[in-house]
Amino acid sequence: MINKIIESEYIKALEFTRKHYENFPVASFLLSPHLRKHIAIIYKFARMADDIADEGDTEMAERLENLRFYRLKFSNALGGNYNDNFWAALDNTIKSFNLSEKNFFNLLTAFELDITINRFNSFDDILGYCSNSANPVGRIVLELFGIRDDNLFDYSDSICTGLQLTNFYQDISIDYMKDRLYIPLDEMKKFQLDQGKLLILNDEEKVRFKELMKIQVERNRKFYENGKNLIPALRNHPNATGGLIYQLKLTILGGNKILDYIEKNHYDTIEKRPTLKVYDFILLFFRALFK
Repeated sequence: MINKIIESEYIKALEFTRKHYENFPVASFLLSPHLRKHIAIIYKFARMADDIADEGDTEMAERLENLRFYRLKFSNALGGNYNDNFWAALDNTIKSFNLSEKNFFNLLTAFELDITINRFNSFDDILGYCSNSANPVGRIVLELFGIRDDNLFDYSDSICTGLQLTNFYQDISIDYMKDRLYIPLDEMKKFQLDQGKLLILNDEEKVRFKELMKIQVERNRKFYENGKNLIPALRNHPNATGGLIYQLKLTILGGNKILDYIEKNHYDTIEKRPTLKVYDFILLFFRALFK
């Protein structure tokens, strides 16, 4: 009976996942079928926390309290005390694969930061945020495959940080409308740009903004370049599958493709939001398979 209940939660998580579009599907068919439900339940865990952190007009204190309660429910689940069946399924996944609990707590920390911090003084500050918001995801995926190696974790971190940065640059105008900015303020100052009027730049300021974005893009590509080292390392790892390797290749190719679009648009990410087209996914898929 308990197994049936847990399996029903996995089915719900898979449906939940399919309803949420992402540039890089979290339950990709490139990954092993037996892992999809576990990835889906982890995705649902993160997405529900994200929804709490981004509850529209809800006051900051209330959102923080709701996340605190969410964190408590997670802690209780790890001890076998489930608030509902979802937590039982999540705990089953964590226990079945011996996943590091720290990665999940780091994700919750990132969502708390989303509520309390909307500007970053330096690029190092942004990297610190990515260490909680992005990097745990890649580490969890590797652990699902039984891969636990600090060097491989570092390469994975580079990919995940690179992808997070790409998303920041892709969504500058969207995030700015939510009063969030993920460009270092010290670099904004260096280019004499006022972060308070980013959407109403004059012609001269637009030129400086594009120069600033060029630096962001060039730096972003270095993370993907370092992360590529994960692929040959996984080819020699007994637990890695071809699907995992292809998924990683596709992720890196997709992130770089968005950066290509930013470059093609002359680094104007405010008025021209770069997105991947259907044919991009098709071409990237075949490049991942045969490259």
